Amino acid sequence: MQVLDSSAFIHEYHTDDQTASIPLVSEELEDEASFRFDAMEGAGMHIHIPASGTVEKIRRAAEETGDRETLSDTDIRLLAAAFELDATLVTDDYAMQNVAERVSVQVKVIAQDGIEEQRNWRFQCQGCGREFDEHKERCPICGMELARKNPA
Repeated sequence: MQVLDSSAFIHEYHTDDQTASIPLVSEELEDEASFRFDAMEGAGMHIHIPASGTVEKIRRAAEETGDRETLSDTDIRLLAAAFELDATLVTDDYAMQNVAERVSVQVKVIAQDGIEEQRNWRFQCQGCGREFDEHKERCPICGMELARKNPA
């Protein structure tokens, strides 16, 4: 089974495998992509609503990798759906791919290259340069904003 992100509908992705998605994806789509979602749902695409416990598990994994601030609620719920259905997530989103790697969800990319390695992001103060393992709105030392930094 494949769980489809909005990029699958935008890029006219086709598969012979069973498909699933979540209701929030439909809300992100416009025009022809929205019609493709409706057509696939009418043709048997499963609409899955993940359990709140699984959604929370994915949120925690996103916190651990440092991707939580870049993922939308839709992204988190898509990851949770793929996890629950033991399915392949079809997405071009790098942050989603990074969290999927953390929770052992297979990923198939469409129009982009996939990630080459799983990352645990760090956050660096734009003022004093101090680094932190978790995201905060502002540096607790000098008060400046933090930016995500590649840990390599």
